[in-house]
Amino acid sequence: MSTPGDGGEPDKPTSSIRSMNSVLSTLRVFEEVAVRQPIGVSELARVTGIPKSSVQRCLVTLEQARWLRIVDREHARWGVTMKALVLGLRSAGEQDLREVATPVIKGLATETGETVLLGLRDGDEYLIVAREDSSQLVRVFMEIGTRVPLGASSGGVAILARLEPGEVGELLRAEPREFEGAPLLGPDELREEIARTAARGYAVNMSSWYRPHVASLGAAVTNAAGRPIAAVTLSIPEMRYQPAQEEQLAKKVVAAADEISRLLASP
Repeated sequence: MSTPGDGGEPDKPTSSIRSMNSVLSTLRVFEEVAVRQPIGVSELARVTGIPKSSVQRCLVTLEQARWLRIVDREHARWGVTMKALVLGLRSAGEQDLREVATPVIKGLATETGETVLLGLRDGDEYLIVAREDSSQLVRVFMEIGTRVPLGASSGGVAILARLEPGEVGELLRAEPREFEGAPLLGPDELREEIARTAARGYAVNMSSWYRPHVASLGAAVTNAAGRPIAAVTLSIPEMRYQPAQEEQLAKKVVAAADEISRLLASP
């Protein structure tokens, strides 16, 4: 009978444990990329406690399986693919959202000539799930799969403005004070912004929060039960934004969000 180290077959329990640890490490790397993307190997090794060489092997495995891809080649930083995103949407029962919303946000982008984003609420975060790019040379860009705090985007604030006060209060207690090194609105300021958004029917972010030089208008999308689950955002470079056009553009954004809500509620 073979024993470990005698030149016979490897000890099967030990081999199984090694394989299981490899699977767990790969899953841990995938989870951290999903939360922190875009992220590089060194940062992944630091936050997971897994050696860099092992992290690199996990990344290559996940890339071959088309779960991850390099999103920033200059700095070798990684992000999740649409394969992972679509699976997440299906498991959440919201896959129909993108299918229904795509022609609507395409129409809004064509009509305004600006970038349109569709974001989904995921707990206390706002997840970008679809984008229609501006036809302009200078445009706003945000990677699909990007996650930001709800209070850091006009789309997220539009969603907050449609939630019950008790739920908003719980979310604000967990809301971070900064994101990507930039300060965010404090709880009192954010409550005021939510109240203004509820009153006007849409959210406005004028080159503030964590993305300077970008103006955006956001409106909430609701499901068949009337609960806010997503938002449509029109994002415009500050250099091209005209405050006098806010009301006109906001009507288009609200109309797009309402149309998506109507389609989702249709039998």
